[in-house]
Amino acid sequence: MIRLKPRLQTAADMVRIGSRVADIGTDHAYLPASLILSGKIPSAVAADLRKGPLENAEETVRNNHIEDRVQLRLSDGLKCVSPDEADDIVIAGMGGILISEILTAAEWVRNPRYKLILQPQSHDEDVRKYLFSNGFSVTDEEVCFEDGKVYICIGAVYTGETFPHSEAEIMFGTMLGRNDEAACAFTKKKMKRIKSRFTALKEHGGDGNEIQTLEKIIKEVESWQR
Repeated sequence: MIRLKPRLQTAADMVRIGSRVADIGTDHAYLPASLILSGKIPSAVAADLRKGPLENAEETVRNNHIEDRVQLRLSDGLKCVSPDEADDIVIAGMGGILISEILTAAEWVRNPRYKLILQPQSHDEDVRKYLFSNGFSVTDEEVCFEDGKVYICIGAVYTGETFPHSEAEIMFGTMLGRNDEAACAFTKKKMKRIKSRFTALKEHGGDGNEIQTLEKIIKEVESWQR
C-alpha cells in the first residue's frame, strides 16, 4: 500500500468509487497507484509534461505491479488523454491559472459524466472563476494542512448552468461558511494578502475599481465571520 500525504489524500478522498481516473501532473503516480491498490478505482491514466516525473511514475507502477492498470502518458495537460478514458480528472500541484488553461483547452470536460478534482497550489480563485463561468457546479471543497502549509481541493461537475457569484465567493468558495481550523487558516491567509493589497493601493493612489472590489470582498468576508 502507498500512504499518501494529506494534500494528495484530500484529492484521493474526492475520487468517486469505481471511476477511472486521469491524473494530470502525476509526478510519481502516487495518487493513482494508491487508489488502485486500495481497490477504490479499477484503472488510471497518469500523465505528465516532463520525462523525469514520468520515469518516476513508471518506477512506482512497476514496483507495485500495476502495469496492466495504469497507462503512462507524456502529455501537455489533457491533450493526450481521450474523452472515453476517464471519469474523474485530477489536476494537482500547479497554479490555478495553468489549471484553468488546461481545462479551457479540453472542451470535452464540459460533460456531466466527468468529475473534476482540482488542487491549485496558488490562485484558486482563477479555478473557481473558470468553473463558475463555464457551467460547472462545485460539489465539494476541502482544505488540509501539510508541512505547515494549507492546501485547498475543489470538486466540480458540469451542469451547463451559470449563476452570478460575488467576488468573495470566487475568492473563498465554500470556505466562507466554515469555521474549522483548516478553513479558518485558509481564509486568514488569503485575507491577509487581500488587505495588504488593498492598503497598498489606497496609499499609492492605485486603480479605483480594484480598490472598490477589494473593499467589497473584505466587507463580505467579515460579515460571514461575525
